[in-house]
Amino acid sequence: MRVKDMQKDTQVLPQVVDAASARALIAVLGARLHANGIAPGGEVFRAPPPEPTGCCGRGCNGCVWEGYYAALQWWREDALELLAAT
Repeated sequence: MRVKDMQKDTQVLPQVVDAASARALIAVLGARLHANGIAPGGEVFRAPPPEPTGCCGRGCNGCVWEGYYAALQWWREDALELLAAT
């Protein structure tokens, strides 16, 4: 898949703004990976990052959710690169 096609493909992915949209992104990309014979968490590609469980809910600077969303972004980019190569 060309870079232009990959950019177009990313436009239909859910934008991650909260836990629900993060789960939706994982579901969409997971389905695409499975459709291409790739199991997230298998030998070929790692599992998505686990959701944080230790958030205090006070809106801390450097909240565990910020780290989770950053890790999810890296997972998303790697998944799209892997899909582009198939």
